[in-house]
Amino acid sequence: MEQIIDIVSWVFLIAGGLFCVIGTVGMMRMPDMFTRLHAASIVDTLGMGFLIVGMVLQAGFTLVAAKLIIIAALILLTSPVATHALAQAALHAGLRPKLDHDETGGHIAGEDASSNS
Repeated sequence: MEQIIDIVSWVFLIAGGLFCVIGTVGMMRMPDMFTRLHAASIVDTLGMGFLIVGMVLQAGFTLVAAKLIIIAALILLTSPVATHALAQAALHAGLRPKLDHDETGGHIAGEDASSNS
């Protein structure tokens, strides 16, 4: 049984590592800050999830596993908030996303209609 847990754990660890590396390389190919930010948040969250699950399986039912679960919860809560804050800061600084076509009518969320006129 221990060998099966080790194999499953290593599958999660390798999948998490590969997901992070492949996602990072793919992120470099994105055209602007907003798509890179979106890709980074997805890669961080899912890659971290796989890695934490693999480490929890390796740790067993211990205090270390509880700490890993707390770390995962903190990352799952803070990563989307940080991504949103960075995107809002970029919008307020004047950075605009590259769009093939503008479906917003020239308005960005959170701005008054009078500020773009």
